[in-house]
Amino acid sequence: MRIKSIMVFMLAVTFVHHAAAKGNAHHHWQTSPHHLSALIGTTYTKECGNAFTLGLDYEYRLNNFLGVGVVAEYAADDLDAYTYLLVADLHVTHNFIIQVGPGVEFHGSHKMEVGRLGMLYEFEWAGFTVSPQLHYDYHRNHKSAVVAGLAIGISF
Repeated sequence: MRIKSIMVFMLAVTFVHHAAAKGNAHHHWQTSPHHLSALIGTTYTKECGNAFTLGLDYEYRLNNFLGVGVVAEYAADDLDAYTYLLVADLHVTHNFIIQVGPGVEFHGSHKMEVGRLGMLYEFEWAGFTVSPQLHYDYHRNHKSAVVAGLAIGISF
């Protein structure tokens, strides 16, 4: 229930902010198509509970709607997992982004496939970004995970 509440809140913030900023939004992705961000957050699984999570995300912006990139995350504590993803960032609005993509996750010597569906909302100031994020990681034949966090990034 808590995750549903967070998702509804993020969607409400997205659309309220988008409506207020309509006409004022101007993104300079044409001159700075690269974006690099660092994530700090938590990964939740039923088996391990919450695990402290650090991540890096790189995106190359192709047009107003689409960016492609890579994500690398480490979930510590009892989870002790490394996740690597190839992602498409779908820029639904200037700030609201849906992230989807396949990847692989490692738990010690165990390797499993993962599919990510997530959303984030970027607040941008002078080329820097701050974005709350929420992602669902589907693991085939294993329990899935929810990753929530805050990323700070820079466009260049």
